[in-house]
Amino acid sequence: MSKEISHFFSRSLSSILTPAIISLSCLIAVAYLQLPRAKSLTEVKLNKADYQREEEIESLNLDILKTLPTFGFDNLIANWTMLRFVQYYGDGEARRKTGHSLTPKYFDIITKNDPLFVRAYLILSPAVSINAGRPDLTVALMNRGLKHLSPKIPYAYFVWLYKGIDELLFLGDIKVAKHSYQMARDWAKVAGNTTIEISAQKTVNFLSKNPNSKQAQVGAWFLVFVNARDKETQQLAINKIESLGGKLIIEPDGRVFAVPPKQD
Repeated sequence: MSKEISHFFSRSLSSILTPAIISLSCLIAVAYLQLPRAKSLTEVKLNKADYQREEEIESLNLDILKTLPTFGFDNLIANWTMLRFVQYYGDGEARRKTGHSLTPKYFDIITKNDPLFVRAYLILSPAVSINAGRPDLTVALMNRGLKHLSPKIPYAYFVWLYKGIDELLFLGDIKVAKHSYQMARDWAKVAGNTTIEISAQKTVNFLSKNPNSKQAQVGAWFLVFVNARDKETQQLAINKIESLGGKLIIEPDGRVFAVPPKQD
């Protein structure tokens, strides 16, 4: 091989590897920030203040991931973020102390870097809507991803379906929810899933005849309340229930139930 050809391949290889090395180095640096946390979790039992500090560190790490140049490794960033979310969500003790306020950040990064990551929508959308109490963000992020999805992508119709659930139960936007269910029906038909196609059509029919969904919304926000681990999300759920004409009852023995509004 001549010196010119050798030099050409050397430069080409360098141009390919340099962005990859930079990107992976950034990821390793972010991972390194987690080492103190992993060590502390294995050595001592953390108190609420410790968990709050870890929450602040993780929030900073997510901000770094969001602005990190991907150099074409968008899917890698999305997968990495998904793994971080699994770790975050699975830390039950921490979530009981600090709640799920960072969950929307994970969803934001994933949909930005890999909008075709359908399984991430199905896992993160309930977590953002129910645990974090932010169905408005769920819908916004799913709308972002749906611009890139198509009925030919496996299970993509579920994104329309989940979006319709949030719009119907949490946001009370009947018109938009009806459209989402119609799209879920159409995409499920293309995919050959007759079960979802028929189910979505039944919901469309129901919404056409029963536009008042306040009782269903109260039930949805009650679900948010019982799954919330922080006072802010619980209070948000209470406010939503009361604004719909319902009421949250907490018995002296700890039992909780929601009283839906009366039908007109």
